[in-house]
Amino acid sequence: MTTYDERASLSDLTTTAERIRRSVEGVIEGKPEVVRLSLTVLLAEGHLLIEDVPGVGKTMLAKALARSIDCSVRRIQFTPDLLPSDITGVSIFDQQRKEFEFKPGAIFAQIVIGDEINRASPKTQSALLESMEERQVTIDGETYELPSPFIVVATQNPVEMEGTYPLPEAQRDRFMARVSIGYPSPQAELEMLDIHGGVSPLGDMQPVAHAHEIVKLVEAVRSVHVAEAVRRYAVELVAATRNHPDLRLGASPRATLHLLRAAKASAALAGRDFALPDDVQSLAGAVLAHRLLPTAQAQLNRRTAEQVVADILQRTPVPTAASRGSAPMPPVPPMPPVDYGHQPGARRL
Repeated sequence: MTTYDERASLSDLTTTAERIRRSVEGVIEGKPEVVRLSLTVLLAEGHLLIEDVPGVGKTMLAKALARSIDCSVRRIQFTPDLLPSDITGVSIFDQQRKEFEFKPGAIFAQIVIGDEINRASPKTQSALLESMEERQVTIDGETYELPSPFIVVATQNPVEMEGTYPLPEAQRDRFMARVSIGYPSPQAELEMLDIHGGVSPLGDMQPVAHAHEIVKLVEAVRSVHVAEAVRRYAVELVAATRNHPDLRLGASPRATLHLLRAAKASAALAGRDFALPDDVQSLAGAVLAHRLLPTAQAQLNRRTAEQVVADILQRTPVPTAASRGSAPMPPVPPMPPVDYGHQPGARRL
């Protein structure tokens, strides 16, 4: 494996990410954009919600990502009788020592796979809120830090509504991005029959990256520069969701932060140390759509949140930028001239 200095470089990042991508795509055929989004969320320190119909490989994608990295992995099967303590852990009284001893739950892992998360009760779902946002768990007044890196990859079926509890807005807002795998192409499905017809490909998977490598790559993503105009562009996109006539609930400030973090990770995966408006545009649907609530009239008109985000992207002016190292081009008002080149000492968003 790659030996890292105090700080990983972008070349280290792209090399390691390519190894993980190839490993996962060996299991998930014909869905490179889904695999890339999963890597983007991982490097942006976010959490991923995989929502699609049964049988398209949601859990397989989560497991493939987990097995490609040499780190601790826990899988939680969410059911109506699952308790919050099954996730976070519980304090048990030790008769010999005459004191309480904390027994960590399944959330104490670097990659947590939550299968069919919407089958658990709202009380159990809420056990994830503190972990996903603050990367810690508080039990009986004691706070326990979660390991790093830490990512929750959850799955849910949008069509099996019998015995399910829809995720509340606060829970959906904790997920950086939502992805739908979709049905494979006929050719990819034929390849799947050849690969999956005998034994599960997960059994032969070997880790291609270590947890400490991912930590260094996350630090490298933090150093990616985001120009003022790109930040303003992201803010304008999110603000437009709060005033759109087809939405009764727009995106939160957390959504803006997630959008910028994801854009930085996308730029790093492309080998750039600076983010472009293109990075923001390509991720806006995955990062914003699952947080939005359409109005009743929009639902009657069959207007989806994804369509609203696409409409906002078309209406919001995109800031122009000069080629790196050349003179700035005239900007689109009210955006100021900007150069997307790297600026030393840029602070983390």
